Amino acid sequence: MNQIELKALAKINLGLDVLGRRENGYHDVRMVMQTIYLYDEVKLTKKKEPGIELTTNLGFLPTGDTNIAYKAAKLLIEEFGISEGVKIVLNKHIPVAAGLAGGSSDAAAVLFGMNRMFGLHLQQKDLMERGVKLGADVPYCIMRGTVLAEGIGEKLSVLPAMPKCTVLIAKPPVSVSTKVVYEALDSEEIIEHPDIDALIEGLRQKDLHRISENMGNVLEDVTIPMHPVIEELKQVMRENGAIGAMMSGSGPTVFGLFENRAAAREAQRKIRESGLTKQVYVTNVHNVRRK
Repeated sequence: MNQIELKALAKINLGLDVLGRRENGYHDVRMVMQTIYLYDEVKLTKKKEPGIELTTNLGFLPTGDTNIAYKAAKLLIEEFGISEGVKIVLNKHIPVAAGLAGGSSDAAAVLFGMNRMFGLHLQQKDLMERGVKLGADVPYCIMRGTVLAEGIGEKLSVLPAMPKCTVLIAKPPVSVSTKVVYEALDSEEIIEHPDIDALIEGLRQKDLHRISENMGNVLEDVTIPMHPVIEELKQVMRENGAIGAMMSGSGPTVFGLFENRAAAREAQRKIRESGLTKQVYVTNVHNVRRK
């Protein structure tokens, strides 16, 4: 195999709770993650000459060793003494720095693709162990589906699959620093924690309304005051048929869950007309067939 093309899928957080801060600066979290069918295209090609060559359709992204997809390739090349090189082409569609794990998913795709292309015979758990060295979300992006993440996000447990629904994704034109958000969270007491157990029970019952009622993200309390557009987007989605709307990760992306695809399309149109953002996508949840 000299070439492989992959889809690196985005994720949303149906629930995100922060339980505390460790001495090393990392935070203990309890999150429910869900893959959605919004993806970057990742194409890997073997090269005879050694080295990593990375190109992308977005001019502002780094293409050297600060890019997480580049780091993923380097990690396997160094560990397994791969003498050939690899060319990585990233065609980005997932909004960047948006709380959707686009970069982590690209890295996961590179690990998965190089494992296949170079015949490394690594199992999924082996890839996940290497992925955590690159970023806390990378193991999840290898695993995909509906998953409970605990610890710093590296302890993953499979949950019952999310019921099928339409997902509206809106990324406002603001930048959010995860570091700044967590620092702001550390400076104040968390008054209300989301009920992650009730959310999981909703998944068990395959009840989209119960899931939506129990969605929660403690980071909204600090990110929304910095960027009120997040609350405005949630409001537009709810007014146009979303049974639940929430910020994903540390933001600024907002997602809405819809039972009706036509309603999601109408909400997409309203958001574009409002001028809140042009980056609005209608998609679905993506579940994984588990062995």
